[in-house]
Amino acid sequence: MIERCLFLIKPNAIAYRDVGHIISMIEEHGFEIRDTKLFRFDPSLSRHFYAEHADKEFYPRLESFMCSGDTIALLLEKENAIHDIRQLLGDVVPEKRKPGTIRALYGQGITDNGGHASDSTEHAAREIEIIFGY
Repeated sequence: MIERCLFLIKPNAIAYRDVGHIISMIEEHGFEIRDTKLFRFDPSLSRHFYAEHADKEFYPRLESFMCSGDTIALLLEKENAIHDIRQLLGDVVPEKRKPGTIRALYGQGITDNGGHASDSTEHAAREIEIIFGY
């Protein structure tokens, strides 16, 4: 089944000039890029986007990081897109990252991990609405 999902290239990957490498990996894995957007999170957008994490101890670090620089959003389509992008992205915990994943190659830590990807169809629909407005 063709699915849509959101992928964010985080500020650290932009600062380290890893955008082209990440997009190439995504395309090489058969994803179609249907829309792109360059933007910067502000505290309000961050709280809205990451609402499920707002009460967690790590949230202030996440918000500060996400607001620290530009982010690139990609609207992706592919059969089984959500499962496949999560596999390509890799684990949030550095010690659990498989070699060759985006986070293993372009992440520096837990928060500054290079990317974010929708983890369910419900979250994908919500995230796409927040970032792209549709």
